[in-house]
Amino acid sequence: MGLILHHKSLGKVFEVRCLHIPVNDRTPFEGLVNFVENSVKNEHALSPNRPIYLIGDSFGGCLSLAVAARNPSVDLVLVLVNPATSFGNSQLQPFLPVLEALPDDIHTAVPYVLSFIMGDPVKMAMANVDDDLPPPRTLEEISKSLTSLLPLLSDFNDILPKDTLMWKLKLLKSGTAYANSRLHAVEAEVLMLASGKDNLLPSGEEADRLWTKLKNCRIRYFKDSGHTLLLEDGFNLLSVIKRTTIYRRSKQHDFVTDYLPPTKTDFRKHIDQDNRLFRLATSAVTLSTLESGRIVKGLAGVPDEGPVLLVGYHMLYGLELDPLYEAFLREKNVIVRGMAHPILFRSSENSRTELSRFDLLLSFGALPVSPVNLYRLFAKKSFVLLYPGGAREALHRKGEEYKLFWPDQPEFVRMAARFGATIVPFGVVGEDDLVELVLDYNDQTNIPFFREWLQNVNEDSIKLRENMEGEVSKQDFHFPVLLPKLPGRFYYLFGKPFETKEKKELLKDRESAREAYMQIKSEIEGIFSYLKTKREEDPYRGPRDFARRCWVAGVPSSTFLSLLTSADLHRGLSMKIRDSDGIRGILL
Repeated sequence: MGLILHHKSLGKVFEVRCLHIPVNDRTPFEGLVNFVENSVKNEHALSPNRPIYLIGDSFGGCLSLAVAARNPSVDLVLVLVNPATSFGNSQLQPFLPVLEALPDDIHTAVPYVLSFIMGDPVKMAMANVDDDLPPPRTLEEISKSLTSLLPLLSDFNDILPKDTLMWKLKLLKSGTAYANSRLHAVEAEVLMLASGKDNLLPSGEEADRLWTKLKNCRIRYFKDSGHTLLLEDGFNLLSVIKRTTIYRRSKQHDFVTDYLPPTKTDFRKHIDQDNRLFRLATSAVTLSTLESGRIVKGLAGVPDEGPVLLVGYHMLYGLELDPLYEAFLREKNVIVRGMAHPILFRSSENSRTELSRFDLLLSFGALPVSPVNLYRLFAKKSFVLLYPGGAREALHRKGEEYKLFWPDQPEFVRMAARFGATIVPFGVVGEDDLVELVLDYNDQTNIPFFREWLQNVNEDSIKLRENMEGEVSKQDFHFPVLLPKLPGRFYYLFGKPFETKEKKELLKDRESAREAYMQIKSEIEGIFSYLKTKREEDPYRGPRDFARRCWVAGVPSSTFLSLLTSADLHRGLSMKIRDSDGIRGILL
């Protein structure tokens, strides 16, 4: 049943197979492993250069791991959803003898009770309700869906009669032991999806254990979900596969050809749920420059077709990225492929979150910065985002806001000229309104604990531009300590497009390329001055307008108050509550 909500979307990308075990089937665990193994080998023989994905849900996780352990030479990718390898620590384990001893008339209630332990019926009912319905209609549809779902849960008596249930539990016990004894032999790439409210298995703890046992394992954690994650509302398996970049068409993942852009549903979920408060806090203003030099609201001044190279300033931690990506998706229906530091693409990680910041960047097209990737993107007429200042700019020190750290060499101009790409310089201000830098790199190197930790972090890290002189070569990774400030706004200005199509001298004459490079850099510095002046004239900047935006968006007053409290207590701002009515009762 876990495939029901996902086969349509998965079918757009994969050739989907589903394993079904009939109620009366009594094939032992190794027999089931042989069955799956033969299917895998047949597929591998037909297409030896294509990876095979095994989606292992609960007991299927044991099967997937067993097949992978026995076939290390086959290119397998495992997606494990609350795998039953932790069955030995399950709450059901001590009840096996009791279940076996129950008389048939009492036993009929057991599968029905189990169905509620396995998942949240309300979340399962919501999975069939359209997200765009108004609240009254949504409540009505959930009620109908739940009413039709509950009788189906009672059908578990027919699906799992006593002898079948006991066989399944014994099968599960043997499968768990078999898979756990062979974890060391698993060479496959593994993505582990764990639920925080799994009442059937200790899936969170099991995810941590498997991460230490498996050679190439990543974890994503869904803290509010139950055991039947695949059947719950708001979960889309293909979206998870896309944003964790485990999708590939050959032995190695190709960030250019294997990229799967977010769907409209993915984008809407990101805007309305994952990124809602940040959007309200920054309330981005986007401006662009027409050919005539006139500055207009929106992206009308940016070309509609690629290849286009966006070159600009990197805020702390890349805070400017989300509104930029959203603006191009909304106005241009274009995915901007951002060039990022290769260290961010290390595959093995243990994330106790459902969606990491890096997942978000990947889903919106981030890929490792390299001349080869830039070349291939231009060849595909893509929109490319490049920060010449790189990590040094994104992890700048105190007092370095809106300062460019560019190398002396025109790294991108000649490549753009080779494909006739349009270069669009841009700047953004607002970082100083949103966060305050408390501990920068210099501060941390003066603290013994931080200094030793930074040395360990950077000892084996990937180094870029090591052979260059100046500040741009000093790109040691660290994590600046920030404090939130009163929300202001982000202001973007995309400068006048710089055409390279008819400028062959940029390819042949290095001095011409350098002049163009310095011209683009100078324009971005001018954009900073323009935006700083204009934002002082903005009547909709500051905490009062943030309060209005939260009120209009329906943000609960408790959430709003907690945001303001955490942001402003350290600045000594006083707040008074006139009434308990929410946003309207706040005086700043």
